[in-house]
This record gives sequence, structure tokens and C-alpha cells, in this order.
Amino acid sequence: MSTGFLEERRNALEESFFKQLDEKLRERMKQKRAAAATKSALAAVSSITNDAVLDHLVALNISASTLAALSLIPLVEVAWSDDRMDEDERKAILGAAAASGVTRGSESCAMLESWLAKQPDPGLLKAWKEYVRAVSHTMDARARTAWKMELLAHTHHVAQSAGGVLGFGNRLSKGEKIVLKELEAAFE
Repeated sequence: MSTGFLEERRNALEESFFKQLDEKLRERMKQKRAAAATKSALAAVSSITNDAVLDHLVALNISASTLAALSLIPLVEVAWSDDRMDEDERKAILGAAAASGVTRGSESCAMLESWLAKQPDPGLLKAWKEYVRAVSHTMDARARTAWKMELLAHTHHVAQSAGGVLGFGNRLSKGEKIVLKELEAAFE
């Protein structure tokens, strides 16, 4: 074999290697720009200024267009507290979603429906708690209390939509009670 052929082959391999490396770097930069844009839009619609909270929300695929779904996480968590989604709980959550402006076909509704179909990652509740803490600091005490009471009323409604025997008896499970206390504590 001639050294010219080997030299050409080496150059071709180097070019291929650096082309692949460049593509990976461009893709990584593109993803970083997209995450930064999502973070910026999320900050604008939510009034959250804490970078760590925003980064966590972005990592969980929460965007400005799916932020409405984030407010429904407590309802989802209460429903899944016994490791299953009851049809009555599902209906109660979808009703609350519709009442809060989450419309069928929207990104928020698609995200919510995925959480109803499969129990979400525990990190989602953590992100919601961070969201509550971040947003609570931007509200006065009266507004924060009203938000808390409205949320707890919705979560109690979901928790009570299933359970008991033939509609009688204690309709809250032990798991639901634990989650409800945890949600209430997030506002403190």
C-alpha cells in the first residue's frame, strides 16, 4: 500500500471524527439555548426568579405553556397516594383542570393526562413545593392564604371522590391524609 493512500484514509477519518464532534457540540448548544429560552419564558409567566427552581422545572419539562398543569400536581399526588388512580379521582381532577382553564388538546392537558395514566416521578411534587415557596414570596399573606385554601379544597374534593364503602365511612385513606398534610406544609 502506498503512503499516499494511508494518508488520505487518515485525513478522511479525522474529518469524520471532527464532523461528528462538531455535530454533538452544536446539538448540545442548541439544547442549552432551548432550555435557557424555556427558563426565561417560565420566569416571565410565573414571577419565579430563583434559578435553581426554574432549572428544576425545566428539567421536568415544565414550560410556560405547561405551567398550568403544575398547579394540578397536588390533586394528582393525592389521587396516586394509594398507588392507583381511581376513575372518580380522575374525573374530579379533569373537572378541576377544566375549571382552572386547562383545555382539552392543550400542552398542559396532555401533560396532566400523562400523569393520570402513569404515576409521576416523586421529583414532580418536589418541584411543585419549590414552585409554591418561590411564588409565595411574591404574594401578600391574604393572597397566599386564599391560594392555599382553594388548593386544599380541591385536593380534599379529589381525595373524597373515591374511598369509603358504598359512599359511607372514612373516605380519606392514610396515604391521602399524609399527602394532604405535606401539601399544606408547603405553604409554611
